[in-house]
Amino acid sequence: MVNVEHTAQKPAKKPVNWHKVRQKIWADRFMYLMITPVVAYYFIFRYIPMAWLRVAFYNFRILVGLAGSEFVGWANFQLFFNHPQFGQILFNTIWLNVLNLIFVFPAPIIFAILLNEISKSKFKRVVQTISYLPHFLSTVVVVSMITTLLSPSIGVIASITRSFGGTPVNFLGLAEWFRTIMVSTSIWQGVGWGSIIYLSALSGIDQEQYEAAIIDGASRFKQIRHITLPGISSTIIVLLILQVGALLTVGVERVYLLQNPLNLATSEVLSTYTFRLMMVQRNFGLATAVGLFNGVVSLFLVLFANRMSKRYSDGLM
Repeated sequence: MVNVEHTAQKPAKKPVNWHKVRQKIWADRFMYLMITPVVAYYFIFRYIPMAWLRVAFYNFRILVGLAGSEFVGWANFQLFFNHPQFGQILFNTIWLNVLNLIFVFPAPIIFAILLNEISKSKFKRVVQTISYLPHFLSTVVVVSMITTLLSPSIGVIASITRSFGGTPVNFLGLAEWFRTIMVSTSIWQGVGWGSIIYLSALSGIDQEQYEAAIIDGASRFKQIRHITLPGISSTIIVLLILQVGALLTVGVERVYLLQNPLNLATSEVLSTYTFRLMMVQRNFGLATAVGLFNGVVSLFLVLFANRMSKRYSDGLM
C-alpha cells in the first residue's frame, strides 16, 4: 500500500486590482469630498496635538520649548497625586458625572418617548421646537440667566421669598446647592436637543408591532416597556458608553463661570483645576499631566463600558 499524503494548500491571494480601486474612489469622490473637512478637523485638532502630551513629563517653559525645558519624568504626576485636594477634586468630578448619569442621561429618553406618544403632529412640533431653543443659548447667557434668577437681591426666587415674609437664600454661595443647580440646568438645556437621536431611533421601530400589541390588549405602558425601549436599546447603549467614557470630563465653561470661593468645595473639578493650572499659574507640564491622567482613565472606562454592553447585548440575543 502506498500512502499518499494530501497536503492542504492555502489559496493564493489575489493581487489587488488598483485600477478598480481607483475607479471606486473616483465614483465615490463626492462622498470622500464631504467627509474631508471632518477628517481634517480630527487630524489637525485631535491627533496632531497628541504629540504634545510629552509636555506632561517636562517642566515646560513655553519660551524655550521642549528642547530647553527640563525633563522631570513622573514628577508632575506625583505632584498632582500628592496634592492636598486631589481626593476632593476627583470626588467632585466623579460625583457630578454620576448625578448626570442618573438624572441628565435618562431625561432625553423619557422626553423622546413622551413626544412619541403625542398623536397631534402640530402640538408635537411646537413642543419639539421650544425644547430645542435652550441648546442654542451660549454658556455665558445661560450662566447670566442662572445668576439673575438665583440672585438674593434681584432674583425672581428672592422676590417670591420676600413676598411670603422669608429671607432670600444665596444659592450660588452654598456649596451644597452647586450640584443641584448644575444638574437641573443641564436637563433644561439639553433635554430637547438630546432627544433628537432617540426620536430618530423611535421612527425606525416597525409600527406593526404596536398594532399587534393593541390587538393583544397591551396597555400603553406595556407597549413602551416591551416594544419602544427594546427598539431603542442599542442607541441607549452606545450613548451610555460615551457617557461613561466621559465620567471624568466636565465642561469647564459653565462650572468655571458658576464657581466662586463660597462653593469651591463642591465646584472644583478636574477641568477647572486644569484650566487654572494652565491659564493662571502657567504650569503647562502639570496641567498636561492632569489632562493625560483624565484621558487614560476615560479610555479604560470606555473599554469597560463597551465590554459590559457586549455582555448585555449577548444576553438579549
